Amino acid sequence: MSDVAFVCCGSAFFAGVTSILAKCGIRKTDSTVATAVRTIVILIFSWVIVGIVGSADEISLIDARTLVFLILSGAATGASWLCYFKALQTGDINKVVPIDKSSTVLTILLALIFLQEGISIPKAAAVIVIAAGIFLMIEKKDVEIKDSRGGAGWILYAAGSAVFASLTAILGKVGISGVESNLGTAIRTCVVLVMAWLMVGIRKKQQEVRQIPKIELIFICCSGIATGASWLCYYRALQEGPASIVAPVDKLSVLVTVVFSYFVFGEKLSRKAAAGLVLLTAGTIAMAAL
Repeated sequence: MSDVAFVCCGSAFFAGVTSILAKCGIRKTDSTVATAVRTIVILIFSWVIVGIVGSADEISLIDARTLVFLILSGAATGASWLCYFKALQTGDINKVVPIDKSSTVLTILLALIFLQEGISIPKAAAVIVIAAGIFLMIEKKDVEIKDSRGGAGWILYAAGSAVFASLTAILGKVGISGVESNLGTAIRTCVVLVMAWLMVGIRKKQQEVRQIPKIELIFICCSGIATGASWLCYYRALQEGPASIVAPVDKLSVLVTVVFSYFVFGEKLSRKAAAGLVLLTAGTIAMAAL
């Protein structure tokens, strides 16, 4: 389990760094365009790793069932992004984000139902603590409230984002059970690439790709490398450990992001958010230890 903990921490660290790099890369660049460009970097990065470990030859050994689950996992990630941005476009971010972040709790519940990963009373208590921490962590500061022309439809999109994010972990767990984790990540990223550029096409942002400032492009590319490293660690952890533990530990990226945000951007947490961070961290550690 120590190896699982190590790669989980690696996933959380790189995911936290990704957030900082991404923030530096989208000051003038549309976030959807940046995401699509970043996915290209992730794709290249993941296949380079496949070449280094020499697992490319194993593609022919992947059975149809495993390939289907890998594709579904990639599609779930793309669908989660589509729903998330649609929800943000038509709803209040202060309400959308908490629903999206509930994917952590949903992953644990889905792992219990579909993967038969047992959960004791102490673990159930830890889940409640994690959920409470996430709720307290979600705040909105100096954000303009948008007119919700879509009515209450944003709720469905936000819920869809959380559900698809949860399905990503569950489908990924099943899909990489018999596949070298780096190869599984690379195949899945191919699907995500299609979904990401589909999002750009839907929003008609293709022309903005050439308008990305060079300095922001560098940050976007670095963000893609960090994302790729996080994914490789994450799916390695899923291959070795239970999704009900891997998912919440991976969410410790919030802790990494908070630390880097303080030193890089001078951002500070409110008392409420700090309390949420403590609960989230405590619940996560409890989930891994129990």
